[in-house]
Amino acid sequence: MTRANANGVATPMRCAVLGVALMLTACTGSNARLSGESASTPSTAQLTSAASPPSTGAAGALRLETFPVPAGGRPHDVAPAADGGVWFTAQGAGYLGHLDPATGRVSQVPLGSGSAPHGVIVGPDGAAWVTDGGLNAIVRVDATTRAVRRFPLPTNRPDANLNTATFDRSGALWFTGQAGVYGRLDPATGEMRVFDAPRGRGPYGIATTPSGEVYYASLAGSHIARIDTVTGAATIIEPPTRDQGARRVWSDSQGRIWVSEWNAGKLGVFDPASSQWREWLLPGNVPRAYSVYVDERDQVWVSDFAANSLLRFDPATERFTTVDLPGGRADVRQMLGRAGEVWGAASAQDRLVVVRFGS
Repeated sequence: MTRANANGVATPMRCAVLGVALMLTACTGSNARLSGESASTPSTAQLTSAASPPSTGAAGALRLETFPVPAGGRPHDVAPAADGGVWFTAQGAGYLGHLDPATGRVSQVPLGSGSAPHGVIVGPDGAAWVTDGGLNAIVRVDATTRAVRRFPLPTNRPDANLNTATFDRSGALWFTGQAGVYGRLDPATGEMRVFDAPRGRGPYGIATTPSGEVYYASLAGSHIARIDTVTGAATIIEPPTRDQGARRVWSDSQGRIWVSEWNAGKLGVFDPASSQWREWLLPGNVPRAYSVYVDERDQVWVSDFAANSLLRFDPATERFTTVDLPGGRADVRQMLGRAGEVWGAASAQDRLVVVRFGS
């Protein structure tokens, strides 16, 4: 069997293929599901959509692939790299990993004794930037040389429980710490400022809008907040559902802030232009919305721990499409993507997952 690479060239498949086509089927309500038989060992599956009435939320052709990473790594976050590979944090093993999807090869960059990396993103310089809770430091890994540089938090800010990072339009890196802090790092000078979150513990996911505004989510605080990137002050924005457990945030092309509400099992969106909120309950029983990511078509992706699935939400039709994950409990904790691809880290399976779609 062959597959097309990023340049459209057919190359041999290096992973086993599930011997079943998973079809989009009609279901009640406004949701659709991609499901079917699965096996415990194959690492790829072909998912396609059948012709369906408009009410099923037909999604077009999708392809789900999974890639094993070294056992015990517990991959937490992912970030597609400029070279076509994918960075991932091995929180259980203290290294930054790099997967080559063409070959399945994984290389490891040790981050130092005591490392427990959580988040990873790719910066404007092309390097991987890691929030490392074990080291209590921001860590830069050069994409070419793999050289490691650490930026420790100030000594009066121990055990910040670092979570996630984002770059603003000036090139400054903003980060969160669940212990009740958020901060700013100037990569050029190494200057770092750490701020107390307005309601203490909880800062978790963080993201930047196309216009350069920075927002974070507070899981323990059940709110989101807008950071003034000049003063560092954070303004709390309350979602409509009380104690919803806002976990991750992501911006769409219009600057609307999408929120995964862990406790409530909902997907929320805040529109800064109107200061209005909307929320949608995920399908299924007692859903647990963990990660959220918006792709280049403004389709919104969410991982649901309870259903062991990824969901794609179409804001235009307000319909969910569910992609079931094979192999038992996966725990996809974070998603990022590039054109035509959404990647996630299945921490419970020591695998990375990708859903490919037509851009």
